Amino acid sequence: MHLAIICLFTGCTIFAQNIEVQPIPQQVSKQDGQINLPETYQLLGETEANPYAVQELKDLLGGKHPANTGLRIYIGEKGDKSIRKFTRQIPNQKEGYYLSINNKEIILAGNDERGTYYALQTLKQLLKDNQLPVIEIQDYPAIRYRGVVEGFYGTPWSHNARLRQLQFYGENKMNTYIYGPKDDPYHSSPNWRLPYPEKEAKQLQELVKVAQENEVDFVWAIHPGQDIKWNKEDRELLLAKFEKMYHLGVRSFAVFFDDISGEGTNPVKQAELLNYIDEHFVKVKPDVTPLIMCPTEYNKSWSDPAKGYLTTLGDKLNPSIQIMWTGDRVISDITQDGIQWINERIKRPAYIWWNFLFPITLEIICSWDQYMETILK
Repeated sequence: MHLAIICLFTGCTIFAQNIEVQPIPQQVSKQDGQINLPETYQLLGETEANPYAVQELKDLLGGKHPANTGLRIYIGEKGDKSIRKFTRQIPNQKEGYYLSINNKEIILAGNDERGTYYALQTLKQLLKDNQLPVIEIQDYPAIRYRGVVEGFYGTPWSHNARLRQLQFYGENKMNTYIYGPKDDPYHSSPNWRLPYPEKEAKQLQELVKVAQENEVDFVWAIHPGQDIKWNKEDRELLLAKFEKMYHLGVRSFAVFFDDISGEGTNPVKQAELLNYIDEHFVKVKPDVTPLIMCPTEYNKSWSDPAKGYLTTLGDKLNPSIQIMWTGDRVISDITQDGIQWINERIKRPAYIWWNFLFPITLEIICSWDQYMETILK
């Protein structure tokens, strides 16, 4: 079993100035002392702020009572009236936030809605036995895409395991989950052209909803390359499948051409198809994120520079389309030299799909679901 991670996964508990926070904030200023969450509080900005962050904050406060007096809690995004006076403290970075806790007020101020949500996740981690440290944190992610690819062979994860993982991703400020289990017949051959049956469609719809609530981009991937025909019929069937997934709530999409043989590996045809999808689907829907593709030559050891597969993709693919890369081999560390090698060929920053071995002790863990039950407790 190996686990596929997008760019970065911080898998351990870390400390900043004796404060347990995951992942490490960019800047922390801690003072002596603690504050107790009071029985009453004033919540300012809830009507403008990220609704998912507001709901989680209210859940966190539990039995506390909103009132016109008590500890002031400010929440919102840059530009909101409630946090306008804190604008200078908010990092001017995507998904950044400013969190301040003292005996007079708590401030959760995001550069955007996801930043506000991350401020709330840090607050939740800091709360111990109804107490919070006196602290200021300015934080933002150093890596744009952080998450997990479910792209392996064998029994896919269960629906409940996926739901638990999406919650885990949100709590740990991971923003991407790519759905691409190779043994889902409606993701890959033979049924990629067909719509999902009702039960599976409803489950995917629920996954999308839970991903949104946890500020995770749910990316649905299709794997058509083994039996695709480079004709108008298959092109339109693929586009129709994307439309069906869009109506289920999906707003991020990927096309995988990995682990295939035959005519489906043709880089010119791949680029033509992807550009068509980009121009007739992605770019005409303002709420759809840039398209992602996994190439057939997705690592250096499998590439053949003489045949020019990767350079063809770099030359012909629309610049906004992101290209996945696993490194020098299928399972390998990501190195600066390796990144330079691939980026020069694909003429864009590689979208890192980092595979690494994930040992499972069979005497203790009998199934992936049981394993997820263990680490997500």
